[in-house]
Amino acid sequence: MREVAGKTAFITGGASGIGLAMARSFSAAGMKVVIADIERAALDAVRSEFEASNAPLLAVHVDVTDRADMKAAADAAEARFGNVHVVCNNAGVVAAGRIDDMTYDDWDWVTSVNVGGVVNGVQTFVGRLKAHGEGGHIVNTASMAGHIVVPGLGVYTTTKFAVVGLSESMLPDLLAHNIGVSVLCPGVVDTRIFDSGRNRPERFQGGAGARDETVSGEEAEAVMARVRDSAIDPAPVGDMVLHAIPHPDIELMTDLRKREMSDAFARWRIYREERGI
Repeated sequence: MREVAGKTAFITGGASGIGLAMARSFSAAGMKVVIADIERAALDAVRSEFEASNAPLLAVHVDVTDRADMKAAADAAEARFGNVHVVCNNAGVVAAGRIDDMTYDDWDWVTSVNVGGVVNGVQTFVGRLKAHGEGGHIVNTASMAGHIVVPGLGVYTTTKFAVVGLSESMLPDLLAHNIGVSVLCPGVVDTRIFDSGRNRPERFQGGAGARDETVSGEEAEAVMARVRDSAIDPAPVGDMVLHAIPHPDIELMTDLRKREMSDAFARWRIYREERGI
């Protein structure tokens, strides 16, 4: 894709954090935006924000682990705005704790959202993007935890490595259909992901990540304070994702991966310096 104005973007986990930053950046660039999220209150707030600016928005309640939900949301998006061109599989959760403290519920919840949700987004939309033939782009949100080990986040790290691998595999498969693929690997961003247990389904409530048994309340608050101090604002991340869609520069050969990652870090440093971030 070389032009985004007038095109439609579908963003999971789009009512807060990085997803909302994407939505705001896309909307400012003239795109029609569909926000899919599991939090009804956050969706209501987003509707109010976009209504105030008369920006084209569809906000839908979606559980990304539910394939019927995803299909219904895709149908609703097409009914409102026509063809979808950009798909951002952004919804994610975390259960913190050592691997030896994790339970099946921890694994099942995090993998169902972080991997299963991305798979469901891909399966729901790739056929539609191919069918309309207008080109498109898929953005899968991973993390730097998809490239390096993060102690205490073993389950989360596992899922993000999977998203990176999936995304890199998709690129050569979809290139012939004029569908680009990017994988977003941010560091620490000021979002509510470490509070993602608020959306943990009852059927997955048994687990170290649910009960926060690994640290005391005061210790957890101190850790989170340090994390928040180093976190960046989501807004520039949304702008960077927008910039990456019409200007893809990813090489196809996997033996260039190391150089690509180095180049990405260099671009990010320049981006931050230019904007004083």
